[in-house]
Formats: sequence, C-alpha cells, structure tokens
Amino acid sequence: MRLFVYGTLKRGHSNHRYLRGQTFVGMAMTHPRFRLHDLGGYPGMVLDEREGVSIHGEVWDVDEVCLANLDVLEDTAHGEYVREVVPLIAPFDREVIEGYRYLRDVSQARVLGASW
Repeated sequence: MRLFVYGTLKRGHSNHRYLRGQTFVGMAMTHPRFRLHDLGGYPGMVLDEREGVSIHGEVWDVDEVCLANLDVLEDTAHGEYVREVVPLIAPFDREVIEGYRYLRDVSQARVLGASW
C-alpha cells in the first residue's frame, strides 16, 4: 500500500529506519486542510479545514509488516495517531494513500509551517 509520511519517518530523519526495505515513490503535498504542530521532537498533523495548509512529505510503498510496525510506533492502539486516507495534490490525487493524523490536544503546541 502507499503511505504519506511528513515527519520523523522521512529520509534523513530519526525514524526513517522503519522504512528500510520499502520503496520511495516521490515527494507529495496534502490538500490545504491540515496544520503541522511541534509536539516536542516530532510533528503531529491535525485536520484544520478553516486555516489549513498543504503539508509537504513523501509517498512510500510499504508492505503489511512495515505498516504493522508503523502502527505500533505511531501508537494507533492508544489513540495518539490514526492512520487514514490523506487527500494529496497531483500527481497522487487519484490514488488512495494513507497517512497518520494526530488525535490528541494540540492547543499548547507550536504551529509549524508546511514541513518538518
């Protein structure tokens, strides 16, 4: 499956090792519906239909084992992140691509620009 990553999973960042053996597809941007927040060492992408921006990231082809490991890393079982379809701008606009959206309170977190 294809996965959009925007933070520590990107090439050159601290958790990129989790994508070892997976295939880089290309650079991508979300539709302008999100905000990126600094959560202290990693970013969280939250939905913001009113003042959202396009988040810059990467698209990867990942296998089921990798995806299961990423779900653990992103703590989807305890509601820190949810993996869901993320609307991307062309050339990926006609594909179903998932990404991790942050679910917890960000009211005290600093808003970042379009990339981590």
